[in-house]
Amino acid sequence: MTRLTVVIGSVLVVLGVVAYAVTAAASVTALIPSLVGVLLLLCAAAARKPAWHRPGIIAALVVALLGALGSLMNVARIGELFAGTAERPVAVIESTLMFVLLVGYLVMGIRSLVAGRARSGS
Repeated sequence: MTRLTVVIGSVLVVLGVVAYAVTAAASVTALIPSLVGVLLLLCAAAARKPAWHRPGIIAALVVALLGALGSLMNVARIGELFAGTAERPVAVIESTLMFVLLVGYLVMGIRSLVAGRARSGS
């Protein structure tokens, strides 16, 4: 799970930087996925220590949940993007990609925690 956290965090950092560049640095909010990605990378670094593994992954899942919820406002505008009427199409695309990545990560992370709990017999 730590490796997946690193991968998702890295992809989000790249997504934010690319979106920021595509918008010609017009809006600092394009870097929000990068911020979420850095937070995930910090959680992954903590999770590499055996004593901090579970708390680090749980913290990463909380970050992912908050990031997914935060991106919902733009994701709800996906219809406007397809209709060609989106005011900020890059923001809608970026938020949708972030949402999909984070929800997928959340599903896999929760399944991993549940499986780990079943293995430990708790």
